[in-house]
Amino acid sequence: MAGHLTAVYGPEIGRQTLQRLQAVIGRYGHLPSSCGRGTGDERELSQKDCMLITYPDQLREPGVPPLRTLGDFCEQHLPGIVSAVHLLPFYPWSSDDGFAVKDYRAVDSALGTWDEVTRLGRHFRLMFDAVINHASAHSEWFQGFLRDDPRYREFFITVVGDPDLAGVVRPRALPLLTEFKTPSGRSKVWTTFSADQVDLNYRNPEVLLEIVDLLLFYAARGAQFIRLDAIAYLWKEIGTPCVHLPQTHHVIQLLRAALDEVAPHVMLITETNVPHAENVSYFGDGTDEAQLVYNFSLPLLLLHTFRAGEARTLSQWAASLRLPSDRVTFFNFLASHDGLGLNPVRGLLSEADIDALLRQTLAHGGRVSYKHNPDGSQSPYELNINYFDALSNPAGPEPLATQVKRFMAAQTIMLALPGVPGLYFHSLFGSRGWPQGVQQTGHHRTINRQKLARVAVERELADPTSLRHLVFTRYAQLLRIRAASPAFHPRAAQRIADYGASVFAVERTALGGAETVVCLHSVSAQAQWVAHAASGVDLISNERMSQPIHLAPYQSCWLKLDA
Repeated sequence: MAGHLTAVYGPEIGRQTLQRLQAVIGRYGHLPSSCGRGTGDERELSQKDCMLITYPDQLREPGVPPLRTLGDFCEQHLPGIVSAVHLLPFYPWSSDDGFAVKDYRAVDSALGTWDEVTRLGRHFRLMFDAVINHASAHSEWFQGFLRDDPRYREFFITVVGDPDLAGVVRPRALPLLTEFKTPSGRSKVWTTFSADQVDLNYRNPEVLLEIVDLLLFYAARGAQFIRLDAIAYLWKEIGTPCVHLPQTHHVIQLLRAALDEVAPHVMLITETNVPHAENVSYFGDGTDEAQLVYNFSLPLLLLHTFRAGEARTLSQWAASLRLPSDRVTFFNFLASHDGLGLNPVRGLLSEADIDALLRQTLAHGGRVSYKHNPDGSQSPYELNINYFDALSNPAGPEPLATQVKRFMAAQTIMLALPGVPGLYFHSLFGSRGWPQGVQQTGHHRTINRQKLARVAVERELADPTSLRHLVFTRYAQLLRIRAASPAFHPRAAQRIADYGASVFAVERTALGGAETVVCLHSVSAQAQWVAHAASGVDLISNERMSQPIHLAPYQSCWLKLDA
């Protein structure tokens, strides 16, 4: 920690800050690894780990706090299927569906209390969001800044004069600076994401100490995973792109070191929606930074794979995946509360392929969001569409059964890859897009953020013909199969095989070599024949497979090889 503080602040301020940091850490002692759930070393991940991504008020019922409704629903439907729940921000907020936080240490009273969060943590491991690049303009911190309160005067980044900021990497097509009035005059304040999301000033050691204390508070409240939201933009240096700067990595490494001292069972996961090489830099050396990194390239690569009906690009990329140590892994996902980022596939897909995905998204009722470039132009930044709709046109004539097969084929590939799977609520429970929400809010991302009545979801899950039932029962089957096979351990060996352009094939071998599963996935609307030399049992159908293996359109086969 001393080295990181010196690198960021210099020797004198670094030394002073270290003494205060040690006092912060000392207030927490050593937090137990269980935090109310299970026994043993919970830091070790296994094939049984799978995370639900959900808003705290994803489900609603009259007169019941949404966090309690969510807890009841998860306890009823998800034991043995998912092991963890990523609760999207449940703190008081002012905009961006929770990502403009007003009070980091409180539960929004409209959602429930810490008691509901604790109860959920007794049954599932929990991931909290650390929205620490910025705070709400309505937060007490920023209101103190506006009052010229000495404590908060240096908590936020102000820009004097008119420096050249054209080279700053922009994630959204909004102004970088927002002007606010204070007793000292008007101040231009850095607002990377919106005028209501004001960037914190990590040049001030007080901010860093506050954030370390916050993360330890989350660990004390039961978080076993902490998601570092928008972390790539943390440090600003005029004259640079202000993304992925060395100081940002030093801050993350310091946060990791502080957690390792107090709560070594807590894992950091970085949310960096950027090209793959930059994304994996947040693993550090494999021991000193994030334990998990979002596999941001995967959603768009799979969408391209099923649009084109061929898996060559996906196979080449999967074969190139490397981890810096056996202590880190990928967080694999296909959908989340955000859109489908295009930056992670630039350089992996051609511009023609990306344009084809844009056209398909618009044809399927989705939207496209844009960002500002340094030259003043705009370029597509993300696709805003429900993942089921991204794969199948909701207005098209295709039978629902075919759409479900295609959707589940994509999910099955994600489950077969090394890493921990993350399942967005709307994917796990078979939702489609919500274009009416976009009309209501004017925000593209709303299309995949619909809140649902619990009674309606329960009714559809009980209907064997409904989309929700078809998707969830299939998913539950796959997740139980996956959890029972050590070949799907996050660190189990992977080998990509070639069985034709329209088959994605990955061979997984358990740690120690006790079990090998060859995962074959048809990505085409045409039947495929796979000439696989070995014999075994398909874990999905529970049938013995003989050579050659016949795959129906969008069929998957997880072939457990005979010993």
